[in-house]
Order: sequence, then C-alpha cells, then structure tokens
Amino acid sequence: MRDYAVAMSDPIVILTEEPLGPDDRVNIAKLVDGSDAPLVVLVPANTERHLLVDFLENLSLLEIAKAFRELTAQSPDPAAERAEASETLTASLAALAGLGGGVTGEVVDGGAVAGLVSKVRALDAAQAVVVTRPHAIADTFHTDWANKAQDQLGLPVLHLYAGSGFIGDS
Repeated sequence: MRDYAVAMSDPIVILTEEPLGPDDRVNIAKLVDGSDAPLVVLVPANTERHLLVDFLENLSLLEIAKAFRELTAQSPDPAAERAEASETLTASLAALAGLGGGVTGEVVDGGAVAGLVSKVRALDAAQAVVVTRPHAIADTFHTDWANKAQDQLGLPVLHLYAGSGFIGDS
C-alpha cells in the first residue's frame, strides 16, 4: 500500500473545467508550498454534462432564462469544444507558470474523471486536484468529479472552486 505522504517532487495532477486564474494560482501555490513538484494540468475536451442536471442546477441558482436556453440548445460541436478546451489549457498553464518543478498539460479526450485517474496512476502521483465551478446538484449528491475520482483512486482528491478559496466537499 502506498504511503500517502507527499514527497517534494511527486507530481500533482490538476483537472479543471475552467481557465485557471490568479486566485487559483494562489491556491495551487499553497498546495505546492515551495516544493519542486511538477504540475500536470488536464482539461477535458468534453465536460459530459447531463442535460437534466444542468437544467436543475441552473434553476437552483435562479438562472431561469439560462436553464431554458440550455435546455433547447443544440448539441455542441466537438471541434468547438476541443478548441475551447485548448484555450482553457493555455490560460491555465500561463496562470501556473513558474510554480513547482514546472507545469505541463494536455486536453483529455473521453471522460474527465477517467483521464484524471489514468494520469494519476501513470505518473504515480500522490495528489490530485479538481477545479470546477460549483455544481449544486452534483456536489450535494457527491457525484462530482472529485468524489468520483477519489472513489476510483483510493486517495484524497482536493476539490477547489474556480476563482475562489472555497473547497468543495469530496
């Protein structure tokens, strides 16, 4: 069984659905805490959101017009989703530049959680971080990415809300 103490150079894998910014850099810098741990940023090409969950989430946030607009919207174009993910990755890499032992990243095809789990195992990473905007329904019922990844990995997964110091419940 792996010892969960993080070595100074163990990689930290970060899955994000949002472009990381200055507040996220502060949070990740606290996590790195001056170590030379390499950071690996993953951005899913497709966030695989569930239409009904999105609708209920928008209603719970009193975003009624947005809820109905997204309910009637057409399916997103895979090329456009990949281009948006690439922009998110570029912004995130720039936001974290200079932290730890270097920052690399990639756009993940397929499931976001599967990509995170695969990368953590491939790198034998000691820490995984998920950065999302709050998702009322998924967070409440523990079906968010952080909880799913934690269940599959058997190690704690830190869940941060993008652009804030708030920590999700995973």
